[in-house]
Parts: sequence; structure tokens; C-alpha cells
Amino acid sequence: MEELLHLFEQWRGRPAANVTQLPLQGSNRRYYRMTDEDGKSVIGVIGTAIEENHAFIYLSSHFRMRQLPVPEVLAATGDERCYLQTDLGSLSLFDALKSGRDAGGRYTDSEKELLVKTIRALPDMQIRGARGLQWENCYPQPGFDIDGVLFDLNYFKYCFLKATGTDFHELKLEADFRLLAKDLTAETGESFLYRDFQARNVMLDAEGNPHFIDYQGGRKGPYYYDVASFLWQASANYPHKLRRELVYEYYHALKHYTEVPSKRHFVDRLALFVLFRTLQVLGAYGFRGYFERKKHFLDSIPFAVRNLRELLDEGNFSYPYLEVLLRQITELPQFQSATTSPGDGKGTLPVAHPMDGSATVSKYDNRGNLVVRIFSFSFHRGIPEDESGNGGGYVFDCRSTHNPGRYKPYQKLTGLDEPVIRFLEDDGEITAFLRHVYAIADTHVERYMERGFTDLMFSFGCTGGQHRSVYSAQHLALHLHERYGIEVRVVHREQGKSFTFAAKP
Repeated sequence: MEELLHLFEQWRGRPAANVTQLPLQGSNRRYYRMTDEDGKSVIGVIGTAIEENHAFIYLSSHFRMRQLPVPEVLAATGDERCYLQTDLGSLSLFDALKSGRDAGGRYTDSEKELLVKTIRALPDMQIRGARGLQWENCYPQPGFDIDGVLFDLNYFKYCFLKATGTDFHELKLEADFRLLAKDLTAETGESFLYRDFQARNVMLDAEGNPHFIDYQGGRKGPYYYDVASFLWQASANYPHKLRRELVYEYYHALKHYTEVPSKRHFVDRLALFVLFRTLQVLGAYGFRGYFERKKHFLDSIPFAVRNLRELLDEGNFSYPYLEVLLRQITELPQFQSATTSPGDGKGTLPVAHPMDGSATVSKYDNRGNLVVRIFSFSFHRGIPEDESGNGGGYVFDCRSTHNPGRYKPYQKLTGLDEPVIRFLEDDGEITAFLRHVYAIADTHVERYMERGFTDLMFSFGCTGGQHRSVYSAQHLALHLHERYGIEVRVVHREQGKSFTFAAKP
């Protein structure tokens, strides 16, 4: 974090006045909105995958040269671990379409117009954006090939198929996988495959014009892939008629950039990529949901299975064993409904278990969404005050753990700096301490969310409020935000720093 703050100061000529962490998505990159004292903001990025960062920085420069609607990379560290990019605002296409999704896919004319604008802009990115592009800069590979397809299909097999407990014949499935991979890579072309083209990666300006982000996984490949990725996004809930209209819009927009195949050929090829993209998505959801236990991805699986069910009913594929297996998956009991379940955070209270006894009820129930405030502090300067009037919540004493401040190399650093983080985690005392804290915090947060309470406070104290307490406060914030998606505000009182982890939509 210090490296990113230093980069901002170098670029802007003065320190950032405010830093707010943006909601975490599926990747390990961390995004921050960094604002100067004049209120001007940029997006700061910290990414541990340096080659992936390089791909984004290179592609952004290339696309900007082509005058495509992408963010400009304003500055980067020498190792490209951190970089700054222009702030395209907070309204994504996904956010703008929320009403239509919530209405079960009944999108308004204005929402449909946003979708048309976006899908018609895609060929510009794919075809014109590919001209002069040096593919060796793409990450993790320069092109769409059989090995990459088989990797994603095996990801589906091991992270989703096996996790559901479905029995299958390994050799028969592998044979159909290889046939599908060969068919998918049968046509080559000079186009940019965005790879993660979805509504969350489209930002809208004040006029509703689309701007594109998160294309660092792009490579040379067939344009069908991105159409499938966008229109068959699991949670989008696009009706069949709307999908068909948007495919038509894309097909005719594509004519302005390159020679197009016949409509029949285009539709048949697109169906193959819809099948592949659906399996790929199920593999990713399986890993994030079944193995990492992330609720958002678990909740999304039934929607992806519903897409698969519709595809199998409409398609005519030449992969007999795979088709039988996929139909078997769609008939599993856990995938028979994609409706909202009780206690999903959308206003439905959880159903009480008869063994729970009578519930405690108070005037504070059902007030709204929970906000957690977390402080680090020095005991020498007293425990932080609770401005909510609730009495201060939990206060944890970190002084029983090994103190990096006793050693000269760490004395000018804080618990946000990588050397201190490595020291504490290699030592292990602080991580053991936090395991117990997490267990207490999780129970409390879950109960407060159930009852609709709005405020909870945790405080971590140590000798100077610099190393152990800062590390603990920051990591509890990350833990709670990642697990529950709630708003978490962190204040490192003695360091004069604060961060806000915004609630996930």
C-alpha cells in the first residue's frame, strides 16, 4: 500500500487526501479510488501478477492509441506491481441494469438501449483494436488454442463436475473434450478476444456511452467468444428474445469492420462458444464457490445451470457423451431452482429453527444494512470513542504477540507495509490470535445481519498503534468484507489513515 501511495504522490506532486478500497471481485488485484485535495480522483491498482499487470498496461496504451474507450494508465512503478489509471466513475452497465434483472429479465427500453450501444461497440474493440497489436504482450498466452481450451474444460471437470459428486467415464469425456476443442479452434482470425467481456467490465459515462475495463486476460482469438460471454452471463437473466435481438445487432455491427460469414454459420459457431463459455463459467463458479466457499459464486451456479439447460434444449451438438452428462447435471435436485432463498440479504428474514428457542427482539431490529467500523490504536492514547453511542463493541489487546517494533528495520514501518506483514505472518503468533478473533467476529456479524442492526465496532490496541494493531484491524476488515460483502470502515488512528470497503451490490 505504501508503494501505491508513493506512486500517487510522485505522479500528482502531493499526497492522496483520501483512499477508498473498491469492492473485491474475483481476482487478486486490489483497486482503490484515490482523491487529491481538489477532489480529483484516479484508480490505484495493486496486483501481484506482474505479467498480468504488464498486459493491462500495454493493451491500455495500444487501445488508447487506437482511440478506443478504455482507461489511460497514468503512472506505474518500475516493476509494474502498482499503477494508476483514469477513473471512469462508479456506474457499471451491470449496476445500470439492476432493475431489469430484479424484474426477472423484463428490461426497459432505456436498459435495452444501453445493451445495444455496448454490443455494437464490441467489434470496434475486437477488430480495430487488434490492428498492430503485439500479441506476445498478452497474458497468460498470446492466442486462443487447443491447450487453453482443454485447460478450461478440465477446470470444469475437476472444480465443478467432481464437486457435484456426478459419476462419469473419464476417457469418454476426454474424447468429447478433445473434439470440442478442435471444433472451437478450427477457425482463425485477426481479432482481439476480450475474454472477460461482461456487464461488470463496462463502465458508463454521463451519456450512457460504454467504456471498457479488465481486458488484461485478452488475446488473439475468435470474436464469437466475447458475444457468448456477454449475452450468456449467468446472472444477467437476458430473455431469449432480447438475446436474439442483440446477436443481430452485433452481427450487423461486425459488417462495418470485417467480412462476416453467413447468418446460419455465425449462429452455429456462436452456439459452440456458448457451450464452451458455460462450462468455463461453471468451472470458475465451482472453484470460487465449492472450494473457496464464496457465497456470491455459490448463488450464481443455478443461473449458469439454467443457461446450460436452455442451450441443450436448443442446440444440436456432436458430443454425445458430454451431452448426456450435461443433461444429467441439469437434473440434479440442487439446480432445479434459481430463485432467491431466505436470508439472502435482500430483505427476507431467516427462518427460525425450532431448537433456537425464543428470539430476542429489540427496537433496533430491521433498521438497515450493517456497517462495521474497525480501529487500530495505541493504549497510551486511550481506547477509541464510539460515535454511534453503542458503547464501543469489542476491544482486542494485541500486545501478547511478537512486536516488530522492537527491531530497527521495522521501526519506521507500519502493519500495512509488506516487510511487517511478512514478519508477523512468518512468526505466526498474530495469525493464531486472529483466528480466534475471526470466529467471534463472524458469529456477531451474522447475527447482526439477521436482525438488521446497522452498527458494529471492533478495536485493536497495541503499544504504539503502529504494527500489530494496524495489521489486525486491516486484516479483519478484509476478512469481513470478503466473506459478507458488507461495508467496512477502517481507521488507523495513530497513523492518520482510513479506508472504506464499500458494500458489494
